[in-house]
Amino acid sequence: MSDSLPGFKLQFASDNTAGVCPEALEAFNTANAGFASPYGNDESTAQVCDLLREVFEREELEVFFAFNGTAANSLALASMCQPYQSVICTDAAHVETDECGAPEFFSNGSKLLTAPHHQGKLTAASVDALVKRRTDIHYPRPKAVTITQSTEIGTLYHKGEIAGISQVCRANGLNLHMDGARFANAVASLKCSPADITWRSGVDVLCFGGTKMGLPVGEAILFFNRDQAEDFAYRCKQAGQLASKMRYLSSPWLAMLQQDNWLKHAGHANRMAHLLHDRIADLPGAEMLYPTEANAVLVNLPDAAVHAMHERGWTFYTFIGGSARFMCSWATTEAAVDALVADLASVLQRQA
Repeated sequence: MSDSLPGFKLQFASDNTAGVCPEALEAFNTANAGFASPYGNDESTAQVCDLLREVFEREELEVFFAFNGTAANSLALASMCQPYQSVICTDAAHVETDECGAPEFFSNGSKLLTAPHHQGKLTAASVDALVKRRTDIHYPRPKAVTITQSTEIGTLYHKGEIAGISQVCRANGLNLHMDGARFANAVASLKCSPADITWRSGVDVLCFGGTKMGLPVGEAILFFNRDQAEDFAYRCKQAGQLASKMRYLSSPWLAMLQQDNWLKHAGHANRMAHLLHDRIADLPGAEMLYPTEANAVLVNLPDAAVHAMHERGWTFYTFIGGSARFMCSWATTEAAVDALVADLASVLQRQA
């Protein structure tokens, strides 16, 4: 592959830069043949909901679809607390740093209470501390907790960590929400059952990311307890998230979940990230910040090196604390990893 190909140097900006994976694109095109009932009353939507129940080993699972993660997370959290209540998250959570106040907007005022992250993660102790900080009427009483799997810096919550947070939630009457924009990468890395790191560990609602794992559009909102999903369909409709031609959202999901295509593509993204991590870690002047556990690589680089890489056409974000974040996707190639590392090595050598 040549770096002259369109988008070659965009590969590490975000897993959103990748196109639609072949299986999802084929399913999308197949859905375009003929006619189907609207608003989710089609065969494909019914099939994918049943398949998700199998994947998560939960017959009472209730499934809804939204166009994007902002809506999915915000609507799910809004259903879990009242406007005078609050949601606990880390200071690095996507709902805190990158949602433009959408969780507060959709909940009509529920406040986000943040705790310092520990390698991107929330701890059971920090949840307990925020719950007990105050109990007076002037404090927005916590009612929900949200965790991100994998985290914004590419680390993972293991089963015990999730269960520990859940124990604090149950002891204090809190609901537990998981932002799973990169849930596929977490499952592929942990090599566990999706059920083990969700409802079996105490998660009430999962927003299962589709776009970042190779779908054209759409996220799935999974309620593991049917009672909590009561009237959620109305909330989706009111928020403009009920797709009239739902088959275009649901059919790609069916293709991804069949034959474990979602795990195959997520596993590839993870492997590319580990390869990139190991290659960058050998470069003098590059300081690895966190372990690469999913498909993100975070590294401290000199400002001049960051500027020089941008000058060479590489696109990536300077993320938490000013570090450079490189994301890998289902479409990331070894050729791109090689080219990135070669340019970074050249740039860092000039800075020495």
